[in-house]
Amino acid sequence: MTTQIFQASTLYGMATLAAALDSGAFRPADRRILLVCNNATTPETTPGPDEMPGFERLRERFDDVISYNETIFPFHPGGWLPRPEDVPLWERYLRLAWDLGDDEVELAVESIQVNPSLGIAQIFTGAAVTVYADGLMSYGPTRNKIDPLVGTRVDRLLHLDLVPGLVPLLLTEFGVAPEIVPTAVFTKVLAELSGSGDGLPDIDEPALLLGQYLSALGILSAEQEEDLHVRMLKGAVDLGHQRIVFKPHPSAPARFTRTLEQEAERLGADLTVVDTPVLAEVLYQRMRPALVVGCFSTALLTASALYGLPTAHVGTDILLDRLSPFENSNRIPVTVVDALLPDLADRSAVTEQRPGTDAAALGELVRAVGFTMQPKIYPRLRPDAERYLAKHLSPHTLRYFKRKRLTSLGLPGGIPAQLSFIPRNATVRRVARRARALKKAVKR
Repeated sequence: MTTQIFQASTLYGMATLAAALDSGAFRPADRRILLVCNNATTPETTPGPDEMPGFERLRERFDDVISYNETIFPFHPGGWLPRPEDVPLWERYLRLAWDLGDDEVELAVESIQVNPSLGIAQIFTGAAVTVYADGLMSYGPTRNKIDPLVGTRVDRLLHLDLVPGLVPLLLTEFGVAPEIVPTAVFTKVLAELSGSGDGLPDIDEPALLLGQYLSALGILSAEQEEDLHVRMLKGAVDLGHQRIVFKPHPSAPARFTRTLEQEAERLGADLTVVDTPVLAEVLYQRMRPALVVGCFSTALLTASALYGLPTAHVGTDILLDRLSPFENSNRIPVTVVDALLPDLADRSAVTEQRPGTDAAALGELVRAVGFTMQPKIYPRLRPDAERYLAKHLSPHTLRYFKRKRLTSLGLPGGIPAQLSFIPRNATVRRVARRARALKKAVKR
């Protein structure tokens, strides 16, 4: 008997799994379990993906639906990892709780480098693992060094072709081959969800603004994120759009919406806020937006690559500067969106939907940034990074890197060799600290 366990924490991920199943990406099995994970900070008060509109249309592909949260309660899926000595005990427990018996288990998980996927893969020590990626992070490096006992069991990476021609870096350190989930099959699955979401406004061809709730990730402050939304609104209005739809992140506070409503009233724009927790792709099909605006949401690329909708980004320059640490896994999604899609402030680029770069040049950039993010995991990418920086480094491309990081790695664009002693000189560092302290004192 073979049981396949499909772990998912978002409806978008479930749609990706459904498309992979429909396309024949998984071999037949005696039983298929959808393991639902609610990774919200307070899952007790936040609806899980299996409670979102449209879930029932996807559920029919699976024999059973099991809540991982309920199974491991009171532990949180995103923060709990079994102790090595407890792994055999947890496997016996899960086999009993999920009625697995002695079945051969196969896993399909998201984000293998973090929990809950990592914990699940560690519990089922003998299971083959398929990793599926539903976002832009698959194009970047693996964010953490993965235990070879897990990494060597990953046999493939399923991903959506959001940037045609761009090859994912994720898990290539283990020789994992990427496989594309057919775009036509994925859009067919999304079409099944188009009727979900009762009470959605009936608006044709608005400018659609996508919120991401970046302040919850500590990337921006709440005030900065509100300002980002206002910039989206102003930019859309400046381009001549008067019908505006704002899709906030489901967990975002209501005051984000109030600030935007006040600004829309001042600008004389007709603003509609979508409170129903549906995928952005449902709105694409129902409204056919004249323009989709966001920061670095994956939904920007599904709009562009899958539905042929005009798109524009805003705020990526701020994110490239503020993302910390440098190896923050959001860096590649921000880089891809910034380099590929037009800036909302560039009227002609948005109007003409002029791409910032092509897939080949973007691939070179991603490999260079990927190496600087994780040089110990991807040492083989050093020649690619050196070649890109030597050939393409400019004030524009330098924003994708940090001079300090280039210096520490000895790459082109870092501090010149004759000045390389400065970061290591204790006296220079002491003088710099005193200067910063004086500067702060003067400001006070």
